[in-house]
Amino acid sequence: MSKVIAIANQKGGVGKTTTTVNLGIGLANEGKRVLLIDCDAQGSLTESLGFPQPDDLPVTLATLLQKVIDEKPIAKDEGILHHNEGVDLVPANIELSGIETVLVNIMSREQVLKEYISQIKADYDFVLLDCTPSLGMLTTNALTAANEIIIPVQAQYLPAKGLEQLLKTVSKVRRQINPGLKVGGILMTMVDSRTNFAKGISKLIRNTYGNNLKVYKTEIPLSIRAAETSAVGKSIYSYDKNGKVAQAYRALTKEVLNSEKSRIKHKSDPVR
Repeated sequence: MSKVIAIANQKGGVGKTTTTVNLGIGLANEGKRVLLIDCDAQGSLTESLGFPQPDDLPVTLATLLQKVIDEKPIAKDEGILHHNEGVDLVPANIELSGIETVLVNIMSREQVLKEYISQIKADYDFVLLDCTPSLGMLTTNALTAANEIIIPVQAQYLPAKGLEQLLKTVSKVRRQINPGLKVGGILMTMVDSRTNFAKGISKLIRNTYGNNLKVYKTEIPLSIRAAETSAVGKSIYSYDKNGKVAQAYRALTKEVLNSEKSRIKHKSDPVR
């Protein structure tokens, strides 16, 4: 059964795209069939996977969502690109901004992305959604389509403060549209372990949210090498496979897989 995970935070620059790429390829390295969907009109995920001119692509997520809106058939594998590290990609470009405007005025506007994913998710074990840095209609579509959300939070004061707003949005989507949506976990990113400030923010988030939500044990360290990967279209595993960020994303991948195994086991256990 396919698992759909939204990587979301309305704050930009917290590592959403980097996490989508490296968690996705980490899952592929563990033998999972993985699809990454770029849900951001900036096309950062698309560029990070080696497609530097997303505006030149003939078929993107905008094309596919428009077909869903118009109730037109979508061909198998239409618009899906293949990356040499074992993941597939539905790319995005600036046309997605126009789709967000269109969504406001249609019926079942929150369900369009979910309808598209329902047509292709049987071919994958995991579908990861790299969300736009906002709480607009595209992010609402992603949360409606997802089974769970992973929230990257940079170890700084303002990104941590914005977490509460996102959690309120998640609760609202759960109440009104997608009761099955769960918070998979909060992921601390860009953690400079040399500073007491970063350690303090990490401790604050664990103390504030840890009793009610999962905060991943893994923390993604601050690294220039990680920032460089998007320019070369590779994952951190290919670019700096023995570095501390690669090790951290391998550990995160294991945590995600172990959480999924526990969920499946708990679901299959007989009621006592």
